Amino acid sequence: MISELWVWLILLLPLGSFALIGLIIRPFLARHSKLAGQVTVGAIGASFLLSLWALGSTIADGARAETWSSYKWLSVGNLEIDVGILLDPLTALMLVVVTGVSLLVQIYSTGYMKGDPGYARYFAFMSLFTGSMAGLVIASNIVQLYIFWELVGLCSFLLIGFWYERPAAAAAAKKAFIITRLGDFGFLLAILYLFLNADSIPGNPLDISNLTNQLPLAIGAGTVAASVATWAGLGIFAGAVGKSGQFPLHTWLPDAMEGPTPVSALIHAATMVAAGVFLVARFFDLFASSEVVMSTVAAVGGFTALFAATMGLVNNDIKRVLAYSTVSQLGYMMFALGIGAYGPAVFHLFTHAFFKALLFLGAGSVSHASGTFDMRYMGGLRKVMPWTYHTFLLGALSLCGIFPLAGFWSKDEILAHGLSSASIGQVVVWLPIVAAALTILYTVRAISMTFEGEFRGGADAAEDAQPHGGGVHLAESPPVMVAPLVILAAATILGGWLINPTTGLGVIEKHWLAHFLNTKGADVNLPLAVISTVLSAALFLAAHHLFTKRAATARRLSERLSPAHMLLSRKYYLDHLYEDVVTVRGFYGGAARLLDWADKAVVDGVVRMIDRFGRNIGRAIALLQTGQLQGYGVAISVGVLAMVGIYLFF
Repeated sequence: MISELWVWLILLLPLGSFALIGLIIRPFLARHSKLAGQVTVGAIGASFLLSLWALGSTIADGARAETWSSYKWLSVGNLEIDVGILLDPLTALMLVVVTGVSLLVQIYSTGYMKGDPGYARYFAFMSLFTGSMAGLVIASNIVQLYIFWELVGLCSFLLIGFWYERPAAAAAAKKAFIITRLGDFGFLLAILYLFLNADSIPGNPLDISNLTNQLPLAIGAGTVAASVATWAGLGIFAGAVGKSGQFPLHTWLPDAMEGPTPVSALIHAATMVAAGVFLVARFFDLFASSEVVMSTVAAVGGFTALFAATMGLVNNDIKRVLAYSTVSQLGYMMFALGIGAYGPAVFHLFTHAFFKALLFLGAGSVSHASGTFDMRYMGGLRKVMPWTYHTFLLGALSLCGIFPLAGFWSKDEILAHGLSSASIGQVVVWLPIVAAALTILYTVRAISMTFEGEFRGGADAAEDAQPHGGGVHLAESPPVMVAPLVILAAATILGGWLINPTTGLGVIEKHWLAHFLNTKGADVNLPLAVISTVLSAALFLAAHHLFTKRAATARRLSERLSPAHMLLSRKYYLDHLYEDVVTVRGFYGGAARLLDWADKAVVDGVVRMIDRFGRNIGRAIALLQTGQLQGYGVAISVGVLAMVGIYLFF
């Protein structure tokens, strides 16, 4: 069994890397900035090995949860808050996903960020980001989790705005920070609600094990009102909505593509956006105690899956297409959790981490060659970038749910569970089914515009040349960037078979992941699997023919549907609603004007009054400083007599 110290090191190694780069390498060894990348890769690589050990130890221990309380942190009345570790199957699996994908991203980054003046700063932030996510995953109480939750948000702000000299990057970072804070406010309210209702909750109301074990049992027995689960669950889910970019707090995520591409791969594959799904999965038993919460999660997830997929159809920026795809896939996971498909949701989180990281890193590879992310100025890259093309194609096929890749197995389980579930699942399941068809369309469109046809100019024709030294270099990316693509492609091919085999494979148990997570595995719905495979493959080939061989027809179709195209390209005008109507002319605009008046009239007025009072008092006292000793003697005598008189009188 792995010890407590080694699990702490999974968190402390990346944090130590951040401190070493920030305090020593960046200020004193600027000429040797490559050390920053090497230190980061080494620290996260060690964390990954320890995560594998933690996973193996959890498997060997029969998937039993282990909790360590390292030390007492706070005591409020009878309530004590410990800093500790919760190592259960979900924690062990997430640690491997976070550190494994992060390790590949850091290796890729050593090539992608080469020559960037902020090289050391970049790896410092990436180390802090990885450590923060590890701390979030292992937290044993909800307050400790919330601290790392906010630290993840801070790191995302720093990385999205990494090229802060670009106005678009600075604006995207601020937008992500502010919008996710809205969801985090709901999360904070849930923590305060649990704290204020401590007397009615058995055990420690902030302890995660208690919230997921004892509290649901008490609610089921009727000793605790179900409203506790409803209000706490809705507040926690609000935090998940913000971090995972669910409707209506999704608008920050596409703009977050202003950060470096490896940042997008990490944020949108295994860390920040996955944190929202992890949060709901962590408190799944609490959520399941309230039908209102479960229905809300399913409805929001199903709608987001379809809503985001529609916007991916019209975008010309390859990273933004993948961003909308991420929002849509996270909607799948939320939908699955909302209908009670805990195992399939975590399974899809696992597979999505690998194939979406592969797609984002592939997008970075093509931008490295073309100098742009605008697909209108790409084309023909299949001929000069065969490794990137074939690995990207595997990731795209997995995203589309094509047999036998990893995405097929996890999506099939979610849809099968939705079709067989009661009430909300049967109604909402059609939203992700339609979204699956749209996923194929925008994915094939991206492949055709990027890799098929002839090259259309790259950065020489586009306006978004990359700040870290873009330009047209039509050649395959260097091996340090290609190797992570190959590894992720292998995980995309084998992940579904090895993690959740549909038949016993030697020593591997059927539905191993479901058993490991102590939940029921969904049997493969063979008719649904065959039908979905045939339809997906047919739609994939038809879309490929349309966008590659009949590109003119696709353009004419787009022109005929120009109102719909405009609506989608304007993102349903939600950005306009939030940024112009609500914040400028709406309630927040009025509040901002009121605060501006209060700042100028009240705060500044008080400061000016204090300034005038001080200056005038100083001038009055200065008049008494005559330099005549006899005058000072008289003043002292009068003062002494006055004090004696006051003493005698009173």
